[in-house]
Amino acid sequence: MKAKEGVINILNKVLTADLTAINQYFVHAKMCENWGFERLQHKVRERSIDEMKDADELIGHILYLEGVPNVQRMNTVHVGETVPEQFKLDLAAEQEMLTLLNEGVVHCMKVTDFTTRHMLEEMAKDVDAHIDWIETQMETIKQVGLEMYLAEQITKEG
Repeated sequence: MKAKEGVINILNKVLTADLTAINQYFVHAKMCENWGFERLQHKVRERSIDEMKDADELIGHILYLEGVPNVQRMNTVHVGETVPEQFKLDLAAEQEMLTLLNEGVVHCMKVTDFTTRHMLEEMAKDVDAHIDWIETQMETIKQVGLEMYLAEQITKEG
């Protein structure tokens, strides 16, 4: 199926953001593991894997639309040197992703590509949930203090 005008370009922009996020979250997870924050490491690594699944879906959809996935391009990976800095950088990445996805949804509505629009809307819901999670972590740190928060991250849930 041939893509409608501009759709491949939008999907490749989202793919670039996903590939960047995969690396950013993976590095943050490894840093948390190194610091002994097993619970947080597990959650951040899980997010990296979710981004990989999104990238897989995007690549498949680009190919379905007879386009070429651009996996060579990546934005700057921003690495936080502390947990609060990681949250700040991850929040910025998620907010940028949400903007991209919303722009994509609007474009897909204009060119009547409802399949791609639906896929981007589902990804946006996931990004919204992750933004909420990050904001909750940041607020928890503000309320209980960094030391107390990090003490809770030493052992994994369950």
